[in-house]
Amino acid sequence: MTFVLGCIALLAGCATAPSNLSVLDDTSTLETLPMIALEGYRDGTNFFVKYSLGGRILYSGGNWRERVELVEDETMPSNYAVPSLVPMQYRQSTPWEAIPEDAVKIPIFGVEQWQLLRNRLLRAVVPADGTGLVVDFGHAEYFLYYDKGGEFNATRLQDKPSNYRVQSVLRFDEFMRRGRPILQQYLLEQGITDTEFVFNTGDSGWYSLPFLYINVERQLLVFVRNVPLEPVAIPPVAGLRGGQAFGHFLRSHLTNLLVRPVSSLYRLFFVVTDTAVTTVRFDWTAGLVDKPVPPLADAPPMDLQSWERELDKIASRPQTMGEVDVLVDGDAFFPRFIDNLTTAQESVRLQTYIFDDDDYAVGIGELLKRRSNEGVDVKVLLDGFGTISGTMAESESVPDFHRAPASVRMFLESDSQVKVRQKSNPWFTGDHVKTFIIDQQVAYVGGMNIGREYRYDWHDLMMELRGPVVDKIAREFDVSWWHAGPLGDLGYLVGQSRSFEERNREQGYPLRILLTGPGNYEIYNAQLKAIRRSQRYIYIQNAYFTDDRMLRELVMARRRGVDVRVVVPIETDHGPITRSNVLAVNVMLEHGIRVFIYPGFSHVKAAIYDDWACVGSANFDRFSLRLNRELNIASSEPAMVRQLQERLFEPDFQVSPELTELIPERWVDHLVEIIGDYLY
Repeated sequence: MTFVLGCIALLAGCATAPSNLSVLDDTSTLETLPMIALEGYRDGTNFFVKYSLGGRILYSGGNWRERVELVEDETMPSNYAVPSLVPMQYRQSTPWEAIPEDAVKIPIFGVEQWQLLRNRLLRAVVPADGTGLVVDFGHAEYFLYYDKGGEFNATRLQDKPSNYRVQSVLRFDEFMRRGRPILQQYLLEQGITDTEFVFNTGDSGWYSLPFLYINVERQLLVFVRNVPLEPVAIPPVAGLRGGQAFGHFLRSHLTNLLVRPVSSLYRLFFVVTDTAVTTVRFDWTAGLVDKPVPPLADAPPMDLQSWERELDKIASRPQTMGEVDVLVDGDAFFPRFIDNLTTAQESVRLQTYIFDDDDYAVGIGELLKRRSNEGVDVKVLLDGFGTISGTMAESESVPDFHRAPASVRMFLESDSQVKVRQKSNPWFTGDHVKTFIIDQQVAYVGGMNIGREYRYDWHDLMMELRGPVVDKIAREFDVSWWHAGPLGDLGYLVGQSRSFEERNREQGYPLRILLTGPGNYEIYNAQLKAIRRSQRYIYIQNAYFTDDRMLRELVMARRRGVDVRVVVPIETDHGPITRSNVLAVNVMLEHGIRVFIYPGFSHVKAAIYDDWACVGSANFDRFSLRLNRELNIASSEPAMVRQLQERLFEPDFQVSPELTELIPERWVDHLVEIIGDYLY
């Protein structure tokens, strides 16, 4: 028997609520008392639940067909239901007007019977050592644990108690696979022969799971999820995002000139200079057309000690120390990140290019607000255009029931102690850095923003850092925070001159922070020279290849006999970049570079050059390499390089088909590529 787990959510805004919802005004009742199902009915379209709550009898229901599928499971037979979220559309104190004649009455079992089954299931998978298990339901993550008294508890991950840590993460299908034999044995022992039935779970409070529906014939398990009927946030009105973008544009180019005159004009100088240089174009491939691509050379790798000495001249900051744990994809990063947020004791420093307004980002925002109200000093630094443009685009997997906040900044600041600053974008440049620092003990750096795409939809990478490198990253945040404040350029000087407590002792291995900003091309220069020095191999994964000079150096490296491999997505999140990438990919293929097409969208920005790794937020485009603010972590440490090879490149080479033929080009691609050099 193959059981599949799904969720039903009681959500706001899915239908017009009955006028007699005043019976639910006392929200404290819902927070303390369980909902106990008394009767249940269903037909092929609708379901009906009668339940008691604190002595009151309430009626609810909804439409089975208004479900949001949680996962795609190609192994399931077509006649089986997939895991889903189905909104319960109302709660009322008056009985239903009529139950359909063909409706089936569903047997209901008590809390004691459910607890017996639950304990058998959970004892097999949930640790009992003061830690807990995260189960990823696709649209929500729940933390399951046994408290010190041996009682089982389940809560949303962001509501996890601070004195419990996450031991492991399971996808719901793996969770149910482990529990399947236990469930079969339980039904046999209890003599349950009904094909469908409902358990009362006894859960109480918001976001609890009070009812469990099992349909043996359909091999379906459905939890009813109890959430507030009030909207999560006020939805934005039509045209609001466009108005926010226009207002931010004016502030970035008017107010910013008054508050940050030096940095604004300094940035303008480099934007104009770089634009002029970009305009001067020549066909560097012309002299290589008739030259055959040489075989791979059996040469020793570059001298890393000599290379690190050269990096001392390129980088504006000396080497530091630290330890790196490479976290590939959202299921590796976000549970770890949220676990640390829930246990933070002193401070959270979060800098991101995009803080989205989807359901997942709002959940993290709620956690940040709660922690700030519990005494943790929370500061959030946003890029203005990044966040506004990010909220304009919507992930395809956002549940239909979600209501986005009208303003991310206002949402974070309302009813909380969260401090938010939004960076301006003079001359359309931005701050593309993503750094999350907790208690100045652990930092996360990489390509992920705060949003559903990064948790569920896209392939991406973050690094968990510990040791003295965290102090250096925290200082970078501190300076940026002051610069984004009301003092502007004066605040930047204050931030640079302030004494900064360094808490972490020397530990780990050598790491290097590389930065990009107007007039500071550390990430660009370091990688250009690394390509030139490489003798054995170059592995790169990046979604954006619009820099001609970087492309030329990769071609020349391959013609030296270096094994150059590039992983790119066939489609990007920017249409023009996709077509520009086509031209870049074809040039690579023509000159012997191996190109692998990632199956899906990869947002990873990582590279290894002869055992020297460079990973972070920077793309291979003009803005990331020369104009935007970016931060990468680089190291020759074998432990870090090995992690990148084993967790990122080797698996991706396996799953990504290698391109063997040129991609058809269109005449407009060349025009798009020219324009893209200026816009990206």
